[in-house]
Amino acid sequence: MNPIPIPARYNYIGIFLTFDCNLRCSYCINNFERNLTKRFPLDGKAWVAALNRIQSRPDLPVTLQGGEPTMHPDCIFIINNLKPDLHIDVLTNLQFDIPAFIKRVDPQRIKRDAPYASIRVSYHPEQMKLPDTIERTLALQRAGFSVGIWSVLHPRYEEHIRQAQKECLSLGIDFRFKDFLGEYNGKLYGSYKYAGACSHKPLKQVSCRTSELLVDPAGQVYRCHHDVYERSHPVGSLLDEGFLIADRFSPCSYFGCCNPCDVKIKTNRFQTFGHTSVDIRFEDQAEQLDERRKLDE
Repeated sequence: MNPIPIPARYNYIGIFLTFDCNLRCSYCINNFERNLTKRFPLDGKAWVAALNRIQSRPDLPVTLQGGEPTMHPDCIFIINNLKPDLHIDVLTNLQFDIPAFIKRVDPQRIKRDAPYASIRVSYHPEQMKLPDTIERTLALQRAGFSVGIWSVLHPRYEEHIRQAQKECLSLGIDFRFKDFLGEYNGKLYGSYKYAGACSHKPLKQVSCRTSELLVDPAGQVYRCHHDVYERSHPVGSLLDEGFLIADRFSPCSYFGCCNPCDVKIKTNRFQTFGHTSVDIRFEDQAEQLDERRKLDE
C-alpha cells in the first residue's frame, strides 16, 4: 500500500484504538454526541500495517487514544512495532498494569522533544483517586518515561483539581488543566471560534477543512470528531490501498452540532494559543459575524 503523507498544515494525528473505557465519567467528551456506537477494532497487526503507512514529522506524533487505548489487547504490540521514525504519544487514564508496561516498553519509544509529556494521564476525580494516580505516574517517571497529568477543569471539581495540581507540582509531576467543554447547570463552557457551533439549533450548510487526521477503531478516517463519534461520512480508510489525505474544504450540513473538540480555541502542538482544529466557511458570512458580535456584547 502507498505511503500516506501528512499535510504540512496538519497539527494532530488522533488514533482511537478502541472506544472501550474502564471508567464511566459523567462528563466524558466522547459521549457529547450521545450516539457513540461500538465498532469492531482492528487487531494489532492491522493497526501496525495501517499506521506504518503514515509519513509524518518529528514534531507530529501519532497519538494513541480512546476510550482507553490500553484496553486494546494489542496496545503494547502496536507501540513496539511501529516504525522508529513514527513518534508516539499516549492519552491514558493509567488504569493498567504499570509494572508489566515498564517491563515490556522501552521508555525511549514514547519520548520526544516537545513542550509537554508524551504520556498524558487524564485525571478524573469522579472515578479516580489522586494518591493512586500520583503513585502510578511516579512509577513511570522513575522508569524514564515522559509522563504528565492533565485534568478537565470541571466546575464541580475545580477546587479539588487546583489543589491536586499544587500537590503534583511539589512532587515534580507536570500537571496541567484542560478546559471543560459542554453544558453544566445550564451554562455552556469552553471558548469557541464559531458562534452557534455547539448550539444544537437548526443546522446550517457550511464548508469545513480539518487540520487533524482522525481514525476510528475500525481504521476509518473522518474529517472531525463529530463524524468520528457519529460514524458519519468516513472519507476513507487507512486500509484502503490508494487512500490519500485530501487537504481541502468540503461541504458539511451539520454546523450547529459540532463537537466542542473541533471548534474550541486552544493551543496547538507547540503550545501556542489561538489554534482551532477545524476551519469553517459560511454561506452567509455576515450572519456569522453578527452572531459573534452578540456573543461578545
